[in-house]
Amino acid sequence: MKASHLFGAILGSVLALGTGVAPAQAASSEIKIVLPEEADLLEPCMATRSNIGRVIMENVSETLTELDVRGKQGVMPRLAEKWQQTGDGAWRFHLRQGVKFSDGKAFGAKDVKYSFDRIFSDKNVCESRRYFGGMKFDVKVVDDSTIDFKVEPVQPILPLLLSLVTIVPEGTPLEFVREPVGTGPYKLSNWTPGQQIVLDARDDYWGKKPAVTKATYLFRADPAVRAAMVQAGEADLAPSISQVEATNDKTDFSYLDSETVYLRIDGNIAPLNDVRVRKALNLAIDRQAFIGTLVPQDAVLATALVPPTTLGWNPDVKVFPYEPDQAKKLLEEAKADGVAVDTPITVVARTANFPNVTEIMEAIQTQLQDVGFKIDLRFVEVAEHEVYYSKPFKEGRGPQIVAAMHDNSKGDPSFTMFFKYHSKGTQSGYSDPKVDDLIARASAATGDERAKLWSELIAYVHDDLVADVLLFHMVGYSRVSERLDFKPSIATNSMLQLSEIGIKN
Repeated sequence: MKASHLFGAILGSVLALGTGVAPAQAASSEIKIVLPEEADLLEPCMATRSNIGRVIMENVSETLTELDVRGKQGVMPRLAEKWQQTGDGAWRFHLRQGVKFSDGKAFGAKDVKYSFDRIFSDKNVCESRRYFGGMKFDVKVVDDSTIDFKVEPVQPILPLLLSLVTIVPEGTPLEFVREPVGTGPYKLSNWTPGQQIVLDARDDYWGKKPAVTKATYLFRADPAVRAAMVQAGEADLAPSISQVEATNDKTDFSYLDSETVYLRIDGNIAPLNDVRVRKALNLAIDRQAFIGTLVPQDAVLATALVPPTTLGWNPDVKVFPYEPDQAKKLLEEAKADGVAVDTPITVVARTANFPNVTEIMEAIQTQLQDVGFKIDLRFVEVAEHEVYYSKPFKEGRGPQIVAAMHDNSKGDPSFTMFFKYHSKGTQSGYSDPKVDDLIARASAATGDERAKLWSELIAYVHDDLVADVLLFHMVGYSRVSERLDFKPSIATNSMLQLSEIGIKN
């Protein structure tokens, strides 16, 4: 599959209203899914994190809306049946009736308001909160099946934004829960940390019954092991394997991956607060050498944290060339001006984050050291990784770079820009007035003006601020048992809807 095909238009209009829910198969069966990372949490408001979302998003916990990436119909109904924007920019959502949570409680507008209020509580650190940075909400229950959202500044893509807010019952503890209760087609029946997670289909689900009656999630860090388990019949689906293992045309699939691999620079700490040092980091890495070796052949070199299918994509922004001599020169210039370029820099990477992550990061460490950087490479598990990745950053910290993947399959930069780059963003390493202004104006704009402002921001962040070391827009590979009727897509990066999996007769 060629990159030009992979990054063709896939999203259509993100604000189009659809009807109905995707049909499910009539047959029933049990399946096993093997994932690269064990879930450390099953908290619904953390389901935007891939290792949690692949288990519970739209399986246990549902959202008001969802983005259809298979049929390209834009924003579709889920727990909300329809919605409209009023003259003052507010939104009214009409909720599906007759829906129950897995604990038997009826679903209604009070649960929606409570869920939304919960993600903003100072009693937790809900990840979904980051997508609403810089916005002020007034959420009002009209009646049991109607709820109004008034947002300042006005958000023309609010229905799309709400596709990331999982709904929990009113009264759910503000602190993180271990056993999620949701309206989805499945309920959590077993979680044995270090071994497995089991979901069972609900008899009282409001929608059509899915084909899969039970899903057992297993965890293996090695992509070769995951692929071998499916081949041997020990598992039915490995959503993530490496290109090396993808050798069987009948079971192995490549697909557009909305993940972008990058190095997040903490620009608040010397010497990383000097733009010459940040440029030197970029010029020191031979990105092209990874393509077709440790990184899939069809991966694309990145110039933004969002993939090329995204609104406002700027084709004029160019990848930093591999110029180690120029990197050395910039470090020498900075050192002559008193910048402590010899200070050791810690690069923190997440174990099993993506195929070949260890080899890729070790190679990058070598390339950075070759131009004069002193690099300490550390691998940590997902929970510890979050401590380095998100605010509040540790006081007294030294210079840090965080290796990570960012997923934006939603088609709009608003799911990236505020929390990655705004002064108040939860994962931002900068405070730049121009960035803040562009984000505010783009978020409130529509149509061509919205695209133009996002495009301007993409260029500024890359060329002038040099905020990150952007690396690759990735291609995903999956292995699917021949007994399953299922084809992976861009959506399976961050969630894996069991209701989309059929069983062949």
